[in-house]
Amino acid sequence: MDIMICILIAVFTFIFIQALRSFYGRSGGGNHRLPPGPSPLPVIGNLLELGDKPHKSLAKLAKTYGPIISLRLGQVTTVVVSSVDMAKGVLSTHDQFLSDRTVPDAMKAANHDEYSLSFLPVALHWRSLRKLCNNQLFGHKVLDASQDMRRNKVQQLLQELEHCSVAGQAVDIGEAAFKTTLNLLSNTIFSVDLIQSTGTAGELRETVAGIMKELGTPNVADYFPVLKKFDPQGVRRRTTIHFSKMLDVFHDLVSQRKKLREKTCSLTNNDILDVLLSEENREVMQGKRIQHLSLDLFAAGTDTSTSTLEWGMAELLRNPRAMSKAKAELEENIGRGKPVEESDIARLPYLQAVLKETFRLHPPVPFLLPRKAEKDVDLGGYIIPKGAQILVNVWAIGRDASIWENPEEFMPERFMGSEIDVKGRNFELLPFGAGRRLCPGYPLAIRMLFLMLGTLVNCFDWQLTGGMKAEEMDMNDKFGITLEKAHPVMAVPHRVGNHC
Repeated sequence: MDIMICILIAVFTFIFIQALRSFYGRSGGGNHRLPPGPSPLPVIGNLLELGDKPHKSLAKLAKTYGPIISLRLGQVTTVVVSSVDMAKGVLSTHDQFLSDRTVPDAMKAANHDEYSLSFLPVALHWRSLRKLCNNQLFGHKVLDASQDMRRNKVQQLLQELEHCSVAGQAVDIGEAAFKTTLNLLSNTIFSVDLIQSTGTAGELRETVAGIMKELGTPNVADYFPVLKKFDPQGVRRRTTIHFSKMLDVFHDLVSQRKKLREKTCSLTNNDILDVLLSEENREVMQGKRIQHLSLDLFAAGTDTSTSTLEWGMAELLRNPRAMSKAKAELEENIGRGKPVEESDIARLPYLQAVLKETFRLHPPVPFLLPRKAEKDVDLGGYIIPKGAQILVNVWAIGRDASIWENPEEFMPERFMGSEIDVKGRNFELLPFGAGRRLCPGYPLAIRMLFLMLGTLVNCFDWQLTGGMKAEEMDMNDKFGITLEKAHPVMAVPHRVGNHC
């Protein structure tokens, strides 16, 4: 015990000295071109400025210090940008030098940082994975070929909701969205219903939620690197448990497919796993890379899509006028009560606008994933120093009154006739990021969200539980690496027409 106390004293003494050097270096005339920001406290810097909802706290600081600010989070210099121009500077103009990642200590669980497309440095292996995703996994022709699988999963969702409708039973929209999203993904990638083959939706959602919670938890080891060896909050330990559960599932699925391919001497399914196991991709996908890529796709895809669908339904239920307009468009273009097909998307501009407005108000990842400066970069007349962490506050950009009229209101009409899209070309709306780090899975995410949201709206009328009025809905969020709704949306579905 005495030895451990001595070690801790030595560690915190080192931290204190280093933090004081950083503090006085900044305030005593270091780099005068560092972006403005609140003065840091000794040792902890500006950590207390974050609060429990950093996306809102930093948006408030931006109103005081401007669209580019700097913070000292422990020993880590962090630059936060909160405007369209600054976001464009980070994600486009200087993308070449600001594309690497600040890797959270949690990502080192199960050595996932060595494989993760999301956090790999921009180098040869990352480029190979990126090319594979863009050309072979999420291209339009590939996704068109697998749309029957997704249609079947939406049909299963409808059947389950019909049972709830007959019984007058309330539905947890988030739970239903997660289950369907997970099976949509697992059928697209593995041609299996992952929930039926591995356990209940609740268990799997708990595992995925655990991953996203740990990755979004402020971790003292990230702010004071010397503490990474100790994992003082147990974040890496808990993440290792969650990662291992998912990696074991994917290992079994990959092994089963390999054995089947050897037995039949041919491709067995027209899915993403067959593409990954092809001779063409053998070198890129060697070892454990398929399992780790699958972990990235499932952890990111299920959580963000579930959150977006839940927010979208919450906003429509809270805004009956928007719900009525969406229903009218669906009835006119595909018929009342019919499930939406992927081929219907282009004919439903208002539904597209609903989804864009949901992304604007409730971006799945409020800061995107953190970037890291490869060299000193001049942005807006200030210097982002080499090694600094960069956060893009897309939540703040989505509520910027200089861009959006009545920014706090849910108004899909603002996107009708607008050229703004979600593909990283318009910096007012960046749910999937932009530049080199644009989320490669966004084409699949968009298809899944349209299928689910359009079908829920067109096939059912919804009634909030407990006699709750639309304006009484709690719209508070819960901060993490993804922005979840703090309280679930519970509503009773009432079947519409005879097509579902």
